[in-house]
Amino acid sequence: MTGFYSEHSKVWVSVDCIVFGFEEDKLKLLIGKRQMDPGRGEWSLYGGFVGPQESLTEAAQRVLQDLTGLQKLYMRQVGAFGAIDRDPGERVISVAYCALINVKDYDDSLRERYGLEWVPVENMPKLYSDHNTMVKDALAMLRRHINTEPLSFNLLPELFTLTQLQHVYEAILGTEIDKRNFRKRIKQIDFIEKTDKIDKLTSKRGAALYRFNSKAYDEDPEFKL
Repeated sequence: MTGFYSEHSKVWVSVDCIVFGFEEDKLKLLIGKRQMDPGRGEWSLYGGFVGPQESLTEAAQRVLQDLTGLQKLYMRQVGAFGAIDRDPGERVISVAYCALINVKDYDDSLRERYGLEWVPVENMPKLYSDHNTMVKDALAMLRRHINTEPLSFNLLPELFTLTQLQHVYEAILGTEIDKRNFRKRIKQIDFIEKTDKIDKLTSKRGAALYRFNSKAYDEDPEFKL
């Protein structure tokens, strides 16, 4: 360490991870009871302080992997939160990151280890500090990008029905979508491929299963749903 900037006060930098999952046609949020002071026992997002040898992205990836056991998750920075009194312990600036996962891919033993719960977004409780604002901003970001990026596929299994895909869109947007118009538009998109497999578990009539073709998406720069 050098003596540069010694005349300036120091602040702490942390990352907070907003983990959304999709289950039972609902968009859910992974939260837990805070295990440290200040705010011990309050509902909270999961996060951590940025290490001296970490970038912001590396810190967020570390926290997410510890939390979910999953790698190569969809992750996007939501923004920085630096209100002077946001943390009563110290002057802490937090950078929030949003991640999307399919709940069925999540190792439930990790949820139990960390004392976490999946909570429907519409039933989200009061969270520690400004974490509710972080979640609100993350949802707004997803709603801005859902029609121009293939976000929804991160919340679905590899093979999915068009009904499941529509429910993801409705869960993120918080509104119902006309089924006929949605399916008409989906069938015009080259990177949503119909397979020869049939869903016999969630569909009584046996709905066709689809998958996301990432290669085809990379070749379609003008995607808009």
